Amino acid sequence: MKRIADSCVLAMGLFAVAGCKQTPVQVPSVSYQITQVTTSDVTVNEMAVASLTGQQDIAIIPQVSGFITKVNVVEGQKVKKGDILFELDQVQYEAALAVAVANVASAKANVSTQELNVETRLALYNDSIISQYELQMAENALMQAKASLAQAQAGVVNANKDLSYTVLTAPCDGVIGSLPYREGSLVGPSIQPPLTTVSNNANMFAYFGLTESVYIELINNYGSVSDALKMCPDVQLELVDKSIYSKSGRIESISGVIDKSTGTLSSKAVFPNQDGKLVSGGSARVILPIKYSNIIVIPNSATYEIQDKTYVWVVEDKRAHSRIVEAVDLGNGTQCAILSGLKTGERIIADGAGYVTENEIVEDVDLLKKMGY
Repeated sequence: MKRIADSCVLAMGLFAVAGCKQTPVQVPSVSYQITQVTTSDVTVNEMAVASLTGQQDIAIIPQVSGFITKVNVVEGQKVKKGDILFELDQVQYEAALAVAVANVASAKANVSTQELNVETRLALYNDSIISQYELQMAENALMQAKASLAQAQAGVVNANKDLSYTVLTAPCDGVIGSLPYREGSLVGPSIQPPLTTVSNNANMFAYFGLTESVYIELINNYGSVSDALKMCPDVQLELVDKSIYSKSGRIESISGVIDKSTGTLSSKAVFPNQDGKLVSGGSARVILPIKYSNIIVIPNSATYEIQDKTYVWVVEDKRAHSRIVEAVDLGNGTQCAILSGLKTGERIIADGAGYVTENEIVEDVDLLKKMGY
């Protein structure tokens, strides 16, 4: 009886093993929020790094050499056009002017002498005492004396001009930059850096690079660059502290050539700056609203980043596959626009993208709810 019982137990075990071998291994699936890709019309806030430059940034460089005798401004001071900024030693230039004036007096005296000589020679020639040659020589000497007078008078103009260069004035309304030189410094036309810079910051220029895709979208929306400059919406400026500048600006120019080193088109926007908050030489980011038609919009939670590349999980045959996309944040904190990488009708994981693994079996959580799970 024991043998029969053992045999029965053995047979039951064999059947159990055989049954296990016939049952397929089930891979567990995970439920995610899955959405189908669709298109819509949206406005995307494109952002580009910009360098700020004053409406006029004029370097003050002396036109003559000399020692600085007086500095009449301080760094950051507001000045008006014509205000005296620097004064150079004038002694040598006053002396040069005096010499030039004396040369003029001497040249005038010589002209008078030659005029008398011509009158005398002409009378002698009329009395047939001297020849035509001698009269012509006297007339030539007078012409030479007059030329010397004109040259001496030009010397006075140049001397006056050099003397005036010893007083350097503001070429426009603006703000004084740094002052690397002090009284007693020897300066001249070849100095580097300049004496200072006068920046007219009433309007501020923001120079930035426009990507080729944004440029094409502007052309698609407005037809041409000139029409885009006229009709595109105002742009905003994000400062280094992440705050938005209170005054909006306008794009003033877009170059027609793509810089091969950056892949962008050089562009310029103008912002009013009467309160002087924007500083020449600063940096910011231009925010340009671009209208996109029939563009794919997905939740930010559907994307994840690896080494500056954006990915989404595309669901095909209930399995997740990663794909690189070109995404632009819409600025609302929840959505982004997909410029390339996805097609209408494809299904993606809308939430929890950071937890998915490649080729993982996934289930639609909404579908499961509808089925009563």
